[in-house]
Amino acid sequence: MKRIVASDGCALAVRVEGREAAPAVLLLHSIGCDHRLWDSQAAALIARRYRVIRPDIRGHGASHAPAGDYTLDRLAQDALEVLDALRVGAVHVVGLSLGGVIAQRLAQAAPERVISLTLANTLPRIGDAEGWRTRAAKVRAEGLAAIADMAMARFFSPGFCICAPGVVAAAHATLVAADPEGYAGCCAALRDADLTDARPTAPTLVVAGARDVSTTAEAMGAFALTLPNARFVELDAGHLSNLEQPGAFNAALLAHLEAHDG
Repeated sequence: MKRIVASDGCALAVRVEGREAAPAVLLLHSIGCDHRLWDSQAAALIARRYRVIRPDIRGHGASHAPAGDYTLDRLAQDALEVLDALRVGAVHVVGLSLGGVIAQRLAQAAPERVISLTLANTLPRIGDAEGWRTRAAKVRAEGLAAIADMAMARFFSPGFCICAPGVVAAAHATLVAADPEGYAGCCAALRDADLTDARPTAPTLVVAGARDVSTTAEAMGAFALTLPNARFVELDAGHLSNLEQPGAFNAALLAHLEAHDG
């Protein structure tokens, strides 16, 4: 893992793999996860000769977790500063859930840095302010174990929890090992994030899960229709669609990236 220090002093952990001269893909994970969420996608991308950049979003994984609320602008700035530190120009940006909201903001703030977007299980606004405020307060008071079962029920479809308990257990372990302050800080970013009026113009793949209760396929399909250059794919999966359906997810992602490599 590389260490990159953001402009406000926060140390960010980043895994970088693949040839330096290869087309680059930035992978941004969900709240409560870390860069390992993308292990299957990273392997598939590297096999196709992409350079893969996987930061732990601040407050997660091996990145530092500054106290206090975070903003979406700060999280998007972190992503841009990672690219700057690695001397990477334009990239394919892939984000899931919180990572997808960050990807949307990055594309809005620096469209020249975005070759293509993949927005998985995300929306311009996820949930409501009171829900995120309540969750952050609970995590700060009681720790992440207090919400872990609820989070797993939202991350995965019921059938997947039965047939793939090892995957669910790994996600559970990652969540409960996270820093409560970092998780709560990202809750604040989602509490305040509203990109309803943003319309990314980059070629966009929108990936929904038919069993996702957090960002429903219906809502994501409607979102895709508002984008000027989007393709919509629905997978038989819950919120972490890349874990439930890695083969189908990877196939759609690779086809999208290769169509826009230029």
